[in-house]
Amino acid sequence: MPELRVGVYPGTFDPVTNGHIDIIKRASRLVDRLVIGIASNAGKGPLFSIEERVGIVREVVAALCPAMQKDRIEVQPFDTLLMHFVETVGARVIIRGLRAVSDFEYEFQMAGMNARLNPEIETIFLMASDRNQFISSRFVKEIGRLGGEIGHFVTPGVAGHLARRFAQERRKSDHAKGRVQTLEDS
Repeated sequence: MPELRVGVYPGTFDPVTNGHIDIIKRASRLVDRLVIGIASNAGKGPLFSIEERVGIVREVVAALCPAMQKDRIEVQPFDTLLMHFVETVGARVIIRGLRAVSDFEYEFQMAGMNARLNPEIETIFLMASDRNQFISSRFVKEIGRLGGEIGHFVTPGVAGHLARRFAQERRKSDHAKGRVQTLEDS
């Protein structure tokens, strides 16, 4: 029996966008098993915890391809060096999405470093489709936090998760402001 081609699509996915979904669909056609690696990446100050991001991506994947999800696409968190995670899941390929030329320089450097760590692991770059080239998780969060329409950039389920998180943030902020006003009034 031939060896399975396993690929890892790593990222923070905070939140998962339609651009990510496009890469997931296309990458799943290139490998026998796709592992979506959700990076802890606390340094980026994610909006959602690692557990929440894993859950949200699993929801998206299950809705995307319910029949394939169990056998071909899985979602796993990791907080190690990417190369260690890739080796742990038995992957031979790292899949990265590129939106613009500005992404390429960073990704090129990362691919070079990863090749030095393990020359047996290849990196494949997939260009974002034209309708997704401008989407980034950072922009989606900023637009959503300021009350803008994000439905063109994320699935309805992800939009719901974002709306609930932003409502929580507003309640905390309002509560903190109320406490400050009460202290000033005394």
